[in-house]
Amino acid sequence: MAFGPPAMGYDRAITVFSPDGKLYQVEYAAENVKKGWTTIALRTDDFGVMVAEKRRISPLIDLDSIVKIYLIDTHVGASFAGLAADGRVLVDYARSNAMQYRFIYDEPADVEYIVRAVCDIKQLYTQHAGVRPFGVSLVFLGADRKGVHLFKTEINGYYFSYKGLAMGSGEQAATDYLEKNYKEGMSRDEALQLALKALRASTESPLQADLVEIGVVSAEDKTFRKLAPDEALKYIQAAGADK
Repeated sequence: MAFGPPAMGYDRAITVFSPDGKLYQVEYAAENVKKGWTTIALRTDDFGVMVAEKRRISPLIDLDSIVKIYLIDTHVGASFAGLAADGRVLVDYARSNAMQYRFIYDEPADVEYIVRAVCDIKQLYTQHAGVRPFGVSLVFLGADRKGVHLFKTEINGYYFSYKGLAMGSGEQAATDYLEKNYKEGMSRDEALQLALKALRASTESPLQADLVEIGVVSAEDKTFRKLAPDEALKYIQAAGADK
């Protein structure tokens, strides 16, 4: 009788644990995140910034049609790395939950409430036959009555709060740079420069204004917004000039 490798059978269904306690389909889905476009986010007590990389996947593609930072509600933004279609569906789900919360309670939802709702769905798709895990990790950055928050959702439905993070293909290099240079109490401009320099450290090519999206949020006005291209250009040029 021929025998297959030890994992044979356990990686064919997401509802079956392997002898060492793993769900292989969940681990396989996580590999998509490592191949995604790089996203970097930072927060301090007063500000939060998010920087996302875009890539020119075809000479004929309209770069304006590629969106990497999404507005979830007036006070929350998000980005993702992994399968773009999965990310789009979860962004729409997060928007729907934020809208329903406003409709019912007439106030903006806490950032963690939105994150938890998305993670509940991600976890649900790791325990039912006939479906597959979402192959995407999302980063949520926002400000609410409790302050500025930065969360990352994992493939298995778990989430963590961070002061700074990177995800995607440049995660390791960018994380190393953040760990060495992050400081408490940075201003918004300092945090933006740090995020852009970390992005530059994760890629071999220089930063280009049309290939970078930037989002910012403040604890004071609790408003998340994306910087206009001309506004983002000065920060990108400053980060590229400081070698």
